[in-house]
Parts: sequence; structure tokens; C-alpha cells
Amino acid sequence: MRAALACLILAPHLAQPLVARTLMTAEEFDRFSLGKTLDYATDGQVWGSEAYFEGRRVRDADAGGPCLDGSWFPQGDAICFVYPARDGLHCWHYWREGDRVLAQPLSSPDAPPQEVTEAASPLACPGPDVGV
Repeated sequence: MRAALACLILAPHLAQPLVARTLMTAEEFDRFSLGKTLDYATDGQVWGSEAYFEGRRVRDADAGGPCLDGSWFPQGDAICFVYPARDGLHCWHYWREGDRVLAQPLSSPDAPPQEVTEAASPLACPGPDVGV
């Protein structure tokens, strides 16, 4: 009896098809991001924000860190970011799940995806040596 009850409870969850990720193209990502400031969050905790400008320019502000200017470009099925003040390429996959946009850094494929949402306010990027 318990086994039958467990099957009835779990069946609707097991029957749901796995959703294949359809990655955003560079054009789709540009339409989504251009002119916006986007927050990146895991489990509701925002860890960074980025502002997107014409010409695939971007300004990044990780939580507690300085603002860094850079640019993005497509590389294969990824969107890659380069910041002259930071070493290396930072490549991500972006996709939609219903109304949500999710992102996964290629450098951390086992980490939970991050939800990408429009920020409530622009980046706060004070100039260097403010008040000095």
C-alpha cells in the first residue's frame, strides 16, 4: 500500500519531461541586455551586476568590488566577457526557462545556474580616490 501511495505522489513529478536548454544567441542576448543593468543571483542572493551599452560594451560590478569596463562577444554557443583590468576570458551560457533568464559560467558547470534579472537601480560606480 505504501509503495502504491508513493508512486501516486511521485508520478506527476517523474512524468514531467526534462526541458532541453535552448541557449540564447548573441543577437538574443544583445536584445535582452542592451541598455539595461542586470543583476546576477544565486538562491536570491545578488553577487554582481552588469550594465550593457551599445557596441557590446559592459561595465561589471561584483558585490563589494570595483566597477570594471569590458566587452562581450559570442564564441561558439557561449557569450564571453573580457575585462582589461581582469585576467582571462569569462564565458557563459544564457538561456530562458519560461519568463526567467538563467546563466551558467562555463568555468563552473556543476554550480547552480544564476538567475539574471533587470536591476532596480543603475550601477553605483564611484570614481577613483573619491574623497581623497
